[in-house]
Amino acid sequence: MPDSPGRPRPYLVLAICCMSLLIVSLDVTALNVALPSLRQELDADVSGLQWTIDIYTVVLASFLMLSGSTADRIGRRRVFRTGLVLFTAGSLLCALAPGLGWLIVFRAAQAVGGSMLNPVAMSIITNTFREPRELARAIGVWGGVVGISMAIGPILGGALTHAFGWRAIFWLNLPIGLAALFLTARYVPESRAARPRRIDPVGQLLVIVLLGSLTFGIIEGGHDGWGSPVMPACFAVALGALAALLVYEPRRREPLLELRFFRSAPFTGAFVIAMAAFAALGGFLFLNTLYLQDTRGLSALEAGLYLLPMAGMTLFFAPLSGYLVGRIGPRVPLVPAGIAIAFSGFLLTGLDAGTPLPVLFTAYVTFGIGFGLVNAPITNTAVTGMPRAQSGVAAGIASTGRQVGSALGVALVGTVLVAGSRTAGLWVIAGCGIVVLILGVVTTGRWAVGTAERATRRLPTEDEGQTAPAPTS
Repeated sequence: MPDSPGRPRPYLVLAICCMSLLIVSLDVTALNVALPSLRQELDADVSGLQWTIDIYTVVLASFLMLSGSTADRIGRRRVFRTGLVLFTAGSLLCALAPGLGWLIVFRAAQAVGGSMLNPVAMSIITNTFREPRELARAIGVWGGVVGISMAIGPILGGALTHAFGWRAIFWLNLPIGLAALFLTARYVPESRAARPRRIDPVGQLLVIVLLGSLTFGIIEGGHDGWGSPVMPACFAVALGALAALLVYEPRRREPLLELRFFRSAPFTGAFVIAMAAFAALGGFLFLNTLYLQDTRGLSALEAGLYLLPMAGMTLFFAPLSGYLVGRIGPRVPLVPAGIAIAFSGFLLTGLDAGTPLPVLFTAYVTFGIGFGLVNAPITNTAVTGMPRAQSGVAAGIASTGRQVGSALGVALVGTVLVAGSRTAGLWVIAGCGIVVLILGVVTTGRWAVGTAERATRRLPTEDEGQTAPAPTS
């Protein structure tokens, strides 16, 4: 098999990149449905279930920016292939985990590989599709894959758990990962930035401390009680790490966290919207999976089928959102997305065992519409407004916002569930929708576009070595 692909085939490259998104997204949506089964087999409490989900997203978020900048530096195809190897090997270890502690450790290892997939894949796509409308359509397809993973993830996870147990979810990653690895080596061209960025170990350490302490404080502080000293201590550490980042990073010529991106109101809005939308998703899936199986008494497969309306709407509206962004701009999908997410949370604030099914399914459909509309504007705004030479960094920051949001959503909703308040968790989800709505209006107007143009002029604009020779194995 040749190591250096010939002439790039754009839509084949897009399909290969989407395979990586599929396995990473499936791993979350399918595993959520398996949480009650996992809790029973491994004797896990709610805190243990939170860590099973959140260790993956926290580690993923911690290394996304490093992976994006490293790919720009040493080659995107090389980093992408490494990520596939690590993710597939991590999935194998998760499938064989003998206990909850080992599963959490192996999920962290899996996440290191996952951090090399999605932002790098988006950077590959950005540098494969040069024409803006073609890129917008490609991003719409990318967003559609999120819908596909949501559509088949709960059902597939429920079916696998029902028939074979929760470990089968991780076994599923093996054939997909190996196929993506083969196709990447065969068809994806190598590319890198013309001017490599330097490694920023101090910035990387501060990001890990910030995200890890924040998540640990919410989960363990909530588990030990709101009066526990764990929570304020962890928040103090997180605040110190954030302050150090804000002081240290601007002094570096090539920082891990490129703070100049945030001078662009659309980019900043996309980052915060990503956090809010994925916090809503993480919390919504975590809360409703436990509700359907623990309160309603459904099986894992039945719970997956109940979530199908939400997933189906995401599947339909995600590519539509990409089309709207390419034709009209990001505001048109973002405003209804925020309204839909907020409404779904409001609708379920009285959720209990007797909630009528029409109310439940209306909320699921509405949330699916909102989440389907929100993803394409996030990605498009984050990567198309920045120089191509830094697309890996920009994509990494945007993906970090998604993963941070997902981790915080599970942590916050799980914590209030431990405290016995399902309603408070649903208000958190509704609040996230309001954030999406407000920022969707504020960061897409003429003033916001002006800030993006000024921010871009201050950034390096070197063209990339798009046809850089592929590294030999």
